[in-house]
Amino acid sequence: MAPRILLDATAVPADRGGLGRYVDGLLCALHRQGADLAVACQRADAQRYEGLVPGAQVVAGPATLSHRATRLAWEQSGLPHVAERVGADVIHLPTYTMPVSATRPTVVTIHDVTLFAEPEPHDPVRTSYIKSATRTAARRATRLIAPSRATRDELVRIVGADPDHIDVAYHGVDHEVFHRPSEAETKHVSDRLGLHGRPYVAYLGALEPRKNVPNLIRGWVHACTGRTDPPALVLAGGGGWDDEVDAALATVPLELRVLRPGYLSWSDLPGFFGGALVVALPSRGEGFGLPVLEAMSCGAPVLTTHRGSLPEVGGDAVAYTEPDPAGIAGALSALMDDPSRRAELAEAAHARSQQFSWAASAEAHMASYQRAVDQYAATRTH
Repeated sequence: MAPRILLDATAVPADRGGLGRYVDGLLCALHRQGADLAVACQRADAQRYEGLVPGAQVVAGPATLSHRATRLAWEQSGLPHVAERVGADVIHLPTYTMPVSATRPTVVTIHDVTLFAEPEPHDPVRTSYIKSATRTAARRATRLIAPSRATRDELVRIVGADPDHIDVAYHGVDHEVFHRPSEAETKHVSDRLGLHGRPYVAYLGALEPRKNVPNLIRGWVHACTGRTDPPALVLAGGGGWDDEVDAALATVPLELRVLRPGYLSWSDLPGFFGGALVVALPSRGEGFGLPVLEAMSCGAPVLTTHRGSLPEVGGDAVAYTEPDPAGIAGALSALMDDPSRRAELAEAAHARSQQFSWAASAEAHMASYQRAVDQYAATRTH
């Protein structure tokens, strides 16, 4: 008999972001596979999850869960009570925190351990908390889920996690949402950005140090030097911070154009990715690299790095660069000058993206849930 799963979605932010796409994609796929589901969420999301997973028991927490500190406190005391109330056999925490006094098996997803290598210099309290919570999860969770082999290996190396208690479950991508765009879709996005058909290099993500945006700006400036029709640079997305971004932007020559449109709607992303000359995501490290996969699914030529999990996602279907400005400049210039290479990458990227699905991810998660239940039961009988 399949276990009854309580997924704690209370950490999903209002803007959804990568965590929201993971939770939504996974829940929909689990539902389609007939999983016995309950969902804990913030009140504002209750109707959303009732629509996403009809028939699942959706439990909305207190209104104060929108505050992070309150949510973390509730997770310790309130979530175990919800698990008892819904009769859960296993609790899935889709990010690094967990209730330390849970009386049921727990599965915790650790998306990455990049903060151990590159701590946030302006938020030492948050960095310290995340590192401590990650170590606690590695020690106390029944099982861990990592979204890539690279992240699994880093959990073992940096945190000392038991490799026998870690399951790898790649993220999926919604191929209906992230699809090859029509000409009308690319024109719509281009016009909304004020580009009206002009070429552009696309970036989507948070402005935080590991995303390497300052070096992308500097590399793009060097790649555009001397070009009669240089592409614009569009830095889409929001959240996070990196003091070096403004410093790098201050060096951009007046004849070059940088756009910062903020968050784009989901419906605009295929046109944004698929309409780009190049999608450049030269991160210093990722636990998975969901924007890379989403851009690939939209048939975009992608430039990224060999760091972390990114080669597991991109394979031979993307172009790679070192993360320094000179490397980015050289790689971007080569792609700008080679339309046939860009077309080859676009085709290969779309084909490779079909190997990733939320259905496959859900199967790997279900296997992890069952292992957690069996493992927990075995410890209780000894």
